[in-house]
Amino acid sequence: MKNHILILLLSISLFACKDKISSPVSTKDIDFDKGESLIYKNNDSAFIYFNRVATGNKDSLRVAMSYNYMAIIQSDAGDYFGAQESLMLSLKFLNESKKSDYSCLASNYNELGATNNNLRNYDLALNYFKKAMQFTTNDFFKLVISNNMALSYQKSKRYNQAIQIYQQIISLENNNKTEYARILSNISKTKWLQNPNYNAAPYLLKALNIRKNENDEWGQNASYAHLSDYYSKKQPDSALLYALKMYYIAQKLKSPDDQLEALQKLIKLSPPNATKQYFETYQQLADSVQTARNAAKNQFALIRYETEKSKADNLKLQKENTEKKYEIATREFLLAAGFILFIAVSIIAMLWYRKRKQKIESEAKTAIRESQLKTSKKVHDVVANGLYRVMSEMENQEHINKDSVLDRIEDLYEKSRDISYEEPLRSNQPFHEKIAELLKSFATENTHIAIAGNAAELWEKINPNVQYEVEHILQELMVNMKKHSAASKVAVRFEQKENQINIFYTDNGLGMKASTTFNNGLRNTGNRISGIGGAINFDTKAEKGLKIQLSFPLS
Repeated sequence: MKNHILILLLSISLFACKDKISSPVSTKDIDFDKGESLIYKNNDSAFIYFNRVATGNKDSLRVAMSYNYMAIIQSDAGDYFGAQESLMLSLKFLNESKKSDYSCLASNYNELGATNNNLRNYDLALNYFKKAMQFTTNDFFKLVISNNMALSYQKSKRYNQAIQIYQQIISLENNNKTEYARILSNISKTKWLQNPNYNAAPYLLKALNIRKNENDEWGQNASYAHLSDYYSKKQPDSALLYALKMYYIAQKLKSPDDQLEALQKLIKLSPPNATKQYFETYQQLADSVQTARNAAKNQFALIRYETEKSKADNLKLQKENTEKKYEIATREFLLAAGFILFIAVSIIAMLWYRKRKQKIESEAKTAIRESQLKTSKKVHDVVANGLYRVMSEMENQEHINKDSVLDRIEDLYEKSRDISYEEPLRSNQPFHEKIAELLKSFATENTHIAIAGNAAELWEKINPNVQYEVEHILQELMVNMKKHSAASKVAVRFEQKENQINIFYTDNGLGMKASTTFNNGLRNTGNRISGIGGAINFDTKAEKGLKIQLSFPLS
């Protein structure tokens, strides 16, 4: 249902962000008009025209509008982080004290809320929707923002707040049957999510009938999705029927996201002989959609790169022209001052230029190398060890929750796809519980994990960034144990001694030879512990098993 929502948001955002612009017609204005005419016809070309305006127009409001358009195009292509970047650039050209900028501010904040909804950052999305509400005076746009806020509450399972907003909206929506059906369907689904015993069927079916009478195919698509979810446990046959109807209308609408959602439902609800066919179709379509979106992201990045490169080339040309003028003036002066002075200054200038060039090249190579190492470490820690942990848990569970495993793999997939945006995740879970859960996840029938000293008080004074590093260090040690040690007993003990935290790891496995060459994982572990001012010691002289001591200062 994402495309339906995006198309609606596009029309609302364009209405909200447009305002009177007093600048005279210019080449850049023509580019802006061309971009508008190509929206949803040829988004790549539209993006190019808006990028020209954004990087070359002197009218701040028109630049802000162009970035707003670019963000909508990027969001539609699944590039939510790129969309956020464009929206933040748009906000830089707006003034919250100027009423003429209010409409575009409201649109930008609403779009930021929508992208964070798609990224499941619901609290942040709500903050942006509230800011959008402060800057709009349009009643219809207020209803749209309110509906988006209700969706954030629903997705974050705060059903009472969502229902309260939906009830306010539906009491105001009397004339527009399509909008009435949308709110009726949403509020019914939310009440059912809050209370599984709630009879949502009459209202869901009423909304579907309105949408059929209004020939609202996007709305029918949403109704079929809601009805399939509602009947999935009560009446699986009905759920399967609505999933099929959703799949057929999604194909008619040429909406790949809705087709994927419908296929997911069909895979769960269909008999075994049909599940395989639906799964193969899902895989093919998912790969095709991902390929298309990656191509779109690369295209957007390339357009911006070419623009920045052009600007850099112009600056370089200006610099070269300035340097040439300076050289001519200097040469004339030196000729007047004498041949010897000319040679001396020329040599000094040449040496300085070479040294500066070498320094810039060296710094650039160092920055690239550090970026590559950082990305490599992220891929190893977040994706590789994450997958190994999932595999370890699956190996030792008699009954596997397919949905849970799929969700975790999808989460790892999203992290790997957007690894360049990744920052250390913050969790509300107490850190000592998180560590205990991590260590116990590697326990099996043949491997016993003992934990001592992992108290909440131990971690109270530890900086969150240090906690993040400690978590990944322990995860690497446990993965290494699982792969190589064949240990049946593992003990991990934590203690605070004066201003230092000590962690003692012991197992009864195969041990480690003194000549062992560390792989990427253990090298990363060494780099991590050094990065937080700590040290790691491997006891390779133990008669059997392995002993490791980690220590780092309180932060």
